[in-house]
Amino acid sequence: MSGLNTSLGYFSAIVGVSAVGRVLFARWTFLTEFIAAFALAASRLEVDTIAEVGQWAGAIGPDFAVTMLFISLAIHGVVMQGVSGNPSVTLMGLLQKEAGAASVVLRVAAQLLGAYVGLLVAGKYWQMELTDMHMIKNLLMSECSTSLQVPALQGVFAEALGALTFHLVYLIMKNRSQLLQIPIFTVLLTFIAYAGNNYTSGYVNPSLAYAMTFTCPGHTFLAYSLVYWLGPLIGMTLALFLYLGNIPLLFSRNLLYSKKPRVWVPKGKTSEDKSS
Repeated sequence: MSGLNTSLGYFSAIVGVSAVGRVLFARWTFLTEFIAAFALAASRLEVDTIAEVGQWAGAIGPDFAVTMLFISLAIHGVVMQGVSGNPSVTLMGLLQKEAGAASVVLRVAAQLLGAYVGLLVAGKYWQMELTDMHMIKNLLMSECSTSLQVPALQGVFAEALGALTFHLVYLIMKNRSQLLQIPIFTVLLTFIAYAGNNYTSGYVNPSLAYAMTFTCPGHTFLAYSLVYWLGPLIGMTLALFLYLGNIPLLFSRNLLYSKKPRVWVPKGKTSEDKSS
């Protein structure tokens, strides 16, 4: 029970820091993306700790880890409204010509830096060894388990499929109210993570994947990059193409959907009048 209380305290601290930072730096896109990526990484790292060693050291079942993932994603959506913390979402703005290249580069850099800081904070937290669960996690930190459980090619397909699903829903829901977006995205991301648990863990977020598994042995940096960068970018690009019918940055015309011209007929004109 002490392990559970400690984890809840950790999650509360991450939420508190994120909420304060979101309010203080609301006008600074670079900093808000940093905070969002930090919060995602720091929270997910603790969720994975509960899933990996919680049942052995804290009598916490894997169902609790899924519950905590769902809750953390929901709270994150509420606190960080309008901020993605996800490089693939940011790059989609570039492909849609909604953001400039310089802005996108800065935001992606902020997201990667935020995820890295989240990893550092989680590591310092585990080193405190407040519970048996965190003591074991600290011992295993240098030999963390890789999230990539399949060959790289299969991993690329798994991440691309998850990203395709997520970004299609993201595009459909983009202009809907936050009251509708938050629960839908929370359920969807939790499902993708659960479905991809035995494949890639379904991160569909390159910066989050960097914090979660790039430092773990088992695969090369190139393999991780192919799976967790190329996979989400393929899925995102395909989702954008299917939704819009083209990629605005690359094509000016619609390649999938043809728009039939509408013939305007003045009121009072009959078919006989038009034929005469």
